[in-house]
Amino acid sequence: MNARPAGWWMASTLETMSSTIRLALIALFAVVLPAASSLAQAPGYVRVKFVKAGLMVGAGGGSGVLTYRGRDYAFRVSGLSLGVTAGASISRLEGWASGIRQVSDFAGTYSSVGGGGAFVGGFGGIQLGNEKGVKIALQGPRATWS
Repeated sequence: MNARPAGWWMASTLETMSSTIRLALIALFAVVLPAASSLAQAPGYVRVKFVKAGLMVGAGGGSGVLTYRGRDYAFRVSGLSLGVTAGASISRLEGWASGIRQVSDFAGTYSSVGGGGAFVGGFGGIQLGNEKGVKIALQGPRATWS
């Protein structure tokens, strides 16, 4: 006589299917999670040297390096400002860029975002943002000649 209860094969099949589904989900997460992290935003470290000169209208330019995901990317900076400008200054700023999904997001036109501290006592900071959602917070000393 068979001592197995009625429907035993169905319970066994469901257990096997459950194990198979669990294994498939684990394999799916093993493939998807590393890919998702590469698409996630990562911060970048920014160093900039900016030279500015003018009288009422200031113009400046400089260069910098973005360190992003272990690689260095050189870039150029240029700008124009209106307002009280007299003399010349060199700013060496450092900080962090956030909101970068890929290095091409860093390129663009930046404008001031939020409050930027004045260079009180030769030290200050600024927060900038571009159209791709990248935000840069920079700070550092400035040498001024008037």
